[in-house]
Amino acid sequence: MIYPRSVLSALREHLENKQVTVLTGMRRTGKTTLVKQLMDLSTIRQKVYFDLERIDNRDLFSEKNYENIVLALMQRGVNFTEKVLLAIDEIQLTPNLPSVVKYLYDQYDIKFILTGSSSYYLKNRFNESLAGRKKIFEIYPLTFNELLVFKGMPHTSKSHFTASPFVAAEYERLKLFYEEYINYGGFPEVVLTNPIQEKRDLIQDILSSYINLDIAAVADFQKSTEIYKLMKLLAVRVGSKLDISKLTSLTTMTRKTVENYLELFEQSYLIRTVPVTSNSPDREIVKARKIYFLDNGIAAVSAELGSGTKFENAVFNQLLPFGNISYYQLKTGKEIDFILDKNTALEVKETAAETDLRNLKNISKNLGIERNFVVGRYPNSPFEGFLWGGFIQ
Repeated sequence: MIYPRSVLSALREHLENKQVTVLTGMRRTGKTTLVKQLMDLSTIRQKVYFDLERIDNRDLFSEKNYENIVLALMQRGVNFTEKVLLAIDEIQLTPNLPSVVKYLYDQYDIKFILTGSSSYYLKNRFNESLAGRKKIFEIYPLTFNELLVFKGMPHTSKSHFTASPFVAAEYERLKLFYEEYINYGGFPEVVLTNPIQEKRDLIQDILSSYINLDIAAVADFQKSTEIYKLMKLLAVRVGSKLDISKLTSLTTMTRKTVENYLELFEQSYLIRTVPVTSNSPDREIVKARKIYFLDNGIAAVSAELGSGTKFENAVFNQLLPFGNISYYQLKTGKEIDFILDKNTALEVKETAAETDLRNLKNISKNLGIERNFVVGRYPNSPFEGFLWGGFIQ
């Protein structure tokens, strides 16, 4: 069964554009499924799909004479006097592919749909070869909204952040799904698998594939032990400020090496770092970025995480589609967990109380923010300004 993703409408609209449509993201986030949906939706008569995990397909697109690629496609029945839809999966496996695509794009009437698992590769190679000829769509694990779609649960989705009032009946209906999202994340295979142990095995397999394939392709994999150790250290720091010096001393890597791996992890969709918001350097800490994992399941198998940490990481991922996220902290240590688009302050508490909202309002006055919410996991006594995490859809 094929389930619709939130990004599908934007991808479908871009089908009508001559530009190359590029889908990138971590492995097994559903890019191939989306490509096949787009091929079904396209009105172009001639459609050809290539998976570069097959050696013969890699050989084809590794031809030094690009016209030989055209000849091979013609021998397979492709008529280049008409428009052609050419979908190519796992493009990071063929290093010269950007040059191939550029040539064919300029010489023939071809609509390209490409997928790749490494943003690090795509942004460095495609910016050089396909400037002005492409649009990149980033594919993440499922949002909670999408998880409900996959589970067949009726609900109202939102394209922008709004505070839904707490409804006890809806909480009871959705709470088990939300707990699943917090503990096991949003990779489609994981969501559609029921036994808990099988979910954990799948997540571990996804993480192993990421390290052994994506990271190994662009990093010195002789240091795999250090890479695993760094990932674990990052996982236990979810929601905390990055201390590069501390990470350097704990891993025995050089500071530059740690910084390079952090950039690589962020570029390849493992983590996301969040900047601080400030309005007066005298009063706020304006240094370190906070770290979050882009999937709760990956974070949980990387290290033993506390319940509150997993909840905060889940809320971060739920807010991600709605705008730019930052945090705020005073020198006294008081802070605001999330600032959304510089106009909404959110504090995350597993068990929330009205005093949390009062404290949040006092701190957010420094930023001139009047829109304040406390996001809770367990709605013991909901109050005005309380937002249950499961309602961030």
